[in-house]
Amino acid sequence: MSERGAQESKARRRLAEQLAAQKAAEAKRRRQAWVGAGAGLAVVAILVGVFVAVGQGGDDDSADQAAGTPAATADPANPADPANPAAPPAPQLPEGADPALGTKPTVTGGEGDLTELKVTPLIEGTGPEVKSGQNITTNYVGVFYKDGKEFDSSWERGEPATFGIGVGQVIPGWDQGLVGVKVGSRVQLDLPAELAYGNDASGGRPAGPLRFVVDVLAAQ
Repeated sequence: MSERGAQESKARRRLAEQLAAQKAAEAKRRRQAWVGAGAGLAVVAILVGVFVAVGQGGDDDSADQAAGTPAATADPANPADPANPAAPPAPQLPEGADPALGTKPTVTGGEGDLTELKVTPLIEGTGPEVKSGQNITTNYVGVFYKDGKEFDSSWERGEPATFGIGVGQVIPGWDQGLVGVKVGSRVQLDLPAELAYGNDASGGRPAGPLRFVVDVLAAQ
């Protein structure tokens, strides 16, 4: 082979090698582009999945809240309803009692001078008579006899008062005025000062003649 032919053969080989190198580099670039695109799609897919999961979680939380937290609505027939916490619960009345015992009475002052105990039945109960030595459960309102200003009420505390009767646990006017009263009764007790707390107002006690309206709910 001549020297010229040998040079042409070398040139063709170099060209072929250059073309092969270019094709290999182009193929590598395509592979890298596909890998990059695939990774990008994977990231997008992951982000979409996260957003969907978060959105579904929020919806679930809302649904749980809607299902587990009912709206608070006041029930006028149930004064002890949590939506109406200021109202005291209705008292437990004895069987067959007048429904009026479920409502706090309006108590006004008296007239004239009060010199002795007066017991005035307002509602006649049908239960057994209260006996000395029993524990009785009552609702009551206490006012000053002269002006009718209220100074005490079990109704405002939301629960009846239970105590021994006829044994000195309460003021003398109660010990004397409630023995013999039938369970289920509402009575008005007008007490002169000496059968109540006396005329001394020290210590925050109500002084002078007093008037109580007492509901006898139980005796045992």
